[in-house]
Amino acid sequence: MRLSLTTHLPAPPERVWEEVQTSRLLEHVAAPVVRFRPASPSELPPIWSDGSYEVRMLLVGLLPAGKQLIRISRSSDGRAHTLRDDGVGQLAETWDHRIFVQPSPDGGTDYTDVLYVHAGALTPFVWAFAHFFYRHRQRRWRALVSRGFDYGS
Repeated sequence: MRLSLTTHLPAPPERVWEEVQTSRLLEHVAAPVVRFRPASPSELPPIWSDGSYEVRMLLVGLLPAGKQLIRISRSSDGRAHTLRDDGVGQLAETWDHRIFVQPSPDGGTDYTDVLYVHAGALTPFVWAFAHFFYRHRQRRWRALVSRGFDYGS
């Protein structure tokens, strides 16, 4: 199943792109719905580079939701940027998430999450959760931008 959500962020696309590439942003926009913990003793990288990262997911910070392999790749055409997590997990055999960061005519950013998910018989339930989760993430994004990227608030 496919999900696509777009929000407008009143911030320069280059700043949004810088933040998209950080673990700090992932942890911030996912909280408190999902927490990510590295499967190995090391920490998540401060800046994502192309590669694979295994994490354990916790729903609401407490309930184990299995392991997920985050597989990052990035691309850019000079104006628009894409970060892709073509991951797999214990619940979803396909979790293909793309983040598109594009300039909007007003100087801000159009930020889009596109997700393709397949989880066998659980696909409709995983898709419904993803729909809620990505709306939550985009709300957290808008709040972060409105605070001038102040993660402490």
